[in-house]
Amino acid sequence: MNIYQDYIQEIEERKGQGLHPKPIDGAELLSEIIEQIKDLNNEYREDSLNFFIYNVVPGTTSAAGTKAKFLKEIILGQSEVKEITPAFAFELLSHMKGGPSIEVLLDLALGDHTSIAKDAGDVLKTQVYLYEADTDRLKEAFKNGNPIAIEIIKSYAQAEFFTSLPEVVEEIKVVTYIAGEGDISTDLLSPGNQAHSRSDRELHGKCMITPEAQAEIKALQAKHPDASVMLIAEKGTMGVGSSRMSGVNNVALWTGKQASPYVPFINIAPIVAGTNGISPIFLTTVDVTGGIGLDLKNWVKKLDTDGNIIRNENNEPILEEAYSVATGTVLTINTKTKKLYNGDKELIDISKAFTPQKMEFIKAGGSYAIVFGKKLQTLAAKILDIEAPLVFAPSKEISIEGQGLTAVEKIFNRNAVGIAPGKVLHAGSDVRVEVNIVGSQDTTGLMTAQELESMAATIISPIVDGAYQSGCHTASVWDKKAQANIPKLMKFMNDFGLITARDPKGVYHAMTDVIHKVLNDITIDEWAIIIGGDSHTRMSKGVAFGADSGTVALALATGEASMPIPESVKVTFIGEMKDYMDFRDVVHSTQSQMLKKFGGENVFQGRIIEVHLGTLTADQAFTFTDWTAEMKAKASICISEDDTLIESLEIAKGRIQIMINKGMDNEKQVLQGLINKADKRITEIKSAEKPALTPDSNAKYYAEVVVDLDQIIEPMIADPDVNNVDVSKRYTHDTIRPLSFYGGEKKVDLGFIGSCMVHKGDMKILAQMLKNIEQQHGKVEFKAPLVVAPPTYNIVDELKAEGDWEVLQKYSGFEFDDNAPKGAARTEYENMLYLERPGCNLCMGNQEKAAKGDTVMATSTRLFQGRVVEDTEGKKGESLLSSTPVVVLSTILGRTPTLAEYTAAVDGISLTRFAPSHKLLVM
Repeated sequence: MNIYQDYIQEIEERKGQGLHPKPIDGAELLSEIIEQIKDLNNEYREDSLNFFIYNVVPGTTSAAGTKAKFLKEIILGQSEVKEITPAFAFELLSHMKGGPSIEVLLDLALGDHTSIAKDAGDVLKTQVYLYEADTDRLKEAFKNGNPIAIEIIKSYAQAEFFTSLPEVVEEIKVVTYIAGEGDISTDLLSPGNQAHSRSDRELHGKCMITPEAQAEIKALQAKHPDASVMLIAEKGTMGVGSSRMSGVNNVALWTGKQASPYVPFINIAPIVAGTNGISPIFLTTVDVTGGIGLDLKNWVKKLDTDGNIIRNENNEPILEEAYSVATGTVLTINTKTKKLYNGDKELIDISKAFTPQKMEFIKAGGSYAIVFGKKLQTLAAKILDIEAPLVFAPSKEISIEGQGLTAVEKIFNRNAVGIAPGKVLHAGSDVRVEVNIVGSQDTTGLMTAQELESMAATIISPIVDGAYQSGCHTASVWDKKAQANIPKLMKFMNDFGLITARDPKGVYHAMTDVIHKVLNDITIDEWAIIIGGDSHTRMSKGVAFGADSGTVALALATGEASMPIPESVKVTFIGEMKDYMDFRDVVHSTQSQMLKKFGGENVFQGRIIEVHLGTLTADQAFTFTDWTAEMKAKASICISEDDTLIESLEIAKGRIQIMINKGMDNEKQVLQGLINKADKRITEIKSAEKPALTPDSNAKYYAEVVVDLDQIIEPMIADPDVNNVDVSKRYTHDTIRPLSFYGGEKKVDLGFIGSCMVHKGDMKILAQMLKNIEQQHGKVEFKAPLVVAPPTYNIVDELKAEGDWEVLQKYSGFEFDDNAPKGAARTEYENMLYLERPGCNLCMGNQEKAAKGDTVMATSTRLFQGRVVEDTEGKKGESLLSSTPVVVLSTILGRTPTLAEYTAAVDGISLTRFAPSHKLLVM
């Protein structure tokens, strides 16, 4: 059986799943298809033509290279296909987005055939995905007086690739669809347990929300063919929890429009909305696809006659409906007045969704085209030695005389590209910035690879200091899906220039370290900007932004990112932490005290949390910054004292050296370069040449939160509140309860210690608690299973060296074995300790899960419905989030402990201690 017959068989198998043929990305299959097209009598010729024209993945895939080469033969008359004229061949090339297609177009444009050269030049004028090798060819031809090259360069300087596009329509009719009440996690749009299928867009689309919801969306489209379906988070925020490009892709697949008639299942322009708007990182992903995200504000706080907020018995504001967006409501978006209408009635101002920059994204079909277009125009103007004409909306620049800078404002100003020398920008300014560190994770990495191929990128930008591809989200189970996807991903990223968790050549041991932990270690400058393909890309050094797979691809390819400088909320601490409390309780209490102070309004949402932790080193401080994703912050910055920062950098150097010793560095010695940069930064701090980053004393903040440690008198738990009568209050991270709320009676079915929210100290606390309980009771008996997944291998190695791993082994009934990894997910748990492979494990929910309907006590970050644990018919699964000591004790007791039981269990144990920094307080 030949490769084409294999493809036909696959097509038949996909028909059984209700799927179309999978888009072709391989040269071998497409070469066979081309041979069948050339054979006029071939029985598969008609199907082959359709596959060639309509079903080939564009960009830099090997299939795209083969397609471009054959189209070139047709244009030059070397091959004849009656169904593909030279004009049609040029049209097909124009939809291939870069890479081999650009190379072919340049060959033709700079060739000797005058009419062909002109046609090729006309197509090139519409293209923006050009890289150095392409622009160098144009530049050389321009210098040699090539008339077509001169035309193209002049066209680029005028940005005709953008100005020639149709304007955004004035009125967009939408029909509403309530996707859910309360915050909508991207898990609803693209479930984590379906991560393996994300690169197969049509297949993955079948997992969005529910089949019933998909049918309802199709029914709305049939009833309102002239309207776009707008997905809404009623009484909540759309797209919380993750930066998932696959979530936006799924929404676009069901409700958007096809980007190109010749490329299947790549849709753009989705329209999404939420009562409380769109999660910041999700909104960035919407921009990538040229979509629209609306802040509806259709539920408002009820006021009395004096203008005071009316509250219910739980002291929560009572909401009343300002206007209805019930499913099936037809509304109109006016992009000129920037208002939302129901008929002639104006509902709300939506101008934030239609800034000049966002209008450009919509016009161009996505933000990538604008980023590449601006670079191309700048380059062309430089070649012509002219000032680039003002075509694109000027960047918004806010500079306030006499006002100091917050930490994030300082970092953005330091890394800004294209602003006038000496210009100082404040929050709200639009800025292009250079990116220092980039991270790609394994369940979104395949999509990042696809994005890199589609934008014709082949090598990492030299601007990037370091980039890492993780294997943590698929660490738990080395099943057939992982075996098929992960090696392919690692090879692509390794070839691209990233440090990879797995070595395609098999020289070093495969690592499954949690991506955020690795990025935290390889960030060696608190002035750095980090972009990572996960919402928990929150570092304790620098400022890090969780991003969709496309934005990660853009950062890898260009070394840049574009965004407004966010506002900041300053968080400081007073009081004294109790000896029996863990720092995780401080983290939860910060969120709780903030919500109480601002009457339930989350002032962190969409902003930077500038947290003055001062004396906590990188590992411990990461516990706070990591949780800020759950606080709905856009990012966070940890302000450290000089000595603490030096200590953190020394720890980072040691861990990077371990990576080097394992053989993970590449030919460019990226890891060694990071150590060298860390040494330089340490020298700057010690010499006082450049002390640790701090904000200016006269910086302006959106709000300031002072956390009183004296108020934290018992462990705090983030509760999904699964039975709240108000559906919108369920599965948010805003319900923070004290341990005593549960009265020592709530049954716990499983405990989980692991993922990114724990560090080495947590593992040592676990070991010490087990020893204490054995001393107090003679033996340790678990009344619920306890799953433990250390974040990194180096933590395991250090625990082994210090004797703690031996303690954990003593009580465990299972220990991971890299030589024989699990091939299937565990479905049942015994009442014992499980020592799992380093990685995300239960927190990710795509491989391992708790039993349906379980109550889980976990150190992780995820309490979304169905993520860690699914519901049963009679009981909702729930994931309560707490500190390591609470999790340990809950599994030994099989229930939540009382405060007395808790304090006895942690007596004499060194928990994660924290004291406010006096230096920072008097800054």
